[in-house]
Amino acid sequence: MEPTTFTAVRDAIQSEIPVAIAKVIVGPSIGSDLVLIHPDRVQGTLGSPAADEAALQLLHTMLRDGGSALDEIDGRRVFLEGHLPPPHLVIIGAVHIAIPLVTFGHTLGFRTTVIDARGQFATDARFPHADQLIEAWPDEALARLSLHPGVAAVCLAHDPKFEDPAMHALLRSDVGYVGAIGSRATSAERRERLAAEGFTNEELNRIHGPVGLNIGAKTPEEIALAIMGEIIAVRDGRHLQIAGTVMSSAKSTA
Repeated sequence: MEPTTFTAVRDAIQSEIPVAIAKVIVGPSIGSDLVLIHPDRVQGTLGSPAADEAALQLLHTMLRDGGSALDEIDGRRVFLEGHLPPPHLVIIGAVHIAIPLVTFGHTLGFRTTVIDARGQFATDARFPHADQLIEAWPDEALARLSLHPGVAAVCLAHDPKFEDPAMHALLRSDVGYVGAIGSRATSAERRERLAAEGFTNEELNRIHGPVGLNIGAKTPEEIALAIMGEIIAVRDGRHLQIAGTVMSSAKSTA
């Protein structure tokens, strides 16, 4: 690997940015590398435009799914590998539900970040298990983070002045999960506001709102459990079966 390419890969991994690498192990240009750094930064070559184009299609999938593979590409035997950062749970709004949500996320191996412009809420005393607390407006805070398919973002702030800037940033990224708390009426109002600001139905359909699986959750802990359940289900592309009913998109009324 060329020194500049190695440095770019190292820096991306240290910054928790997904990276996918293709290396020729047999055939023309043996030893050459092609690297894709999220979202679309490309370095290196496999020795031909055709090989690069075919490999990049596979590398884009690996930026989302990780894993490794061997493939025949344009007369070359190519090893491909995705390097993904730990899953990241980003919570906007340091409210009561956020406390057990951070605990569940931490237990399940997620890196956790809590964002709130109100410093009296986003404190170490309230969130001892959080990896990061950011006291800033949502759009400012999200701009500091690596937003990629391994990120699950949950907006627990009911106020549109917090919620809408967060939705703008998240819907313009490729994060794997976007959830927003609120009743069905509140969710419909949110959708109308964002549609009026130019978001398409496809973009708005990414929002899981009301957030969480419909398990009859009432307490902050139960609502947090419902949210984490939905995040895991969406991440793994699974249908959940609860009380004999197959559920793929049912929501709580949180």
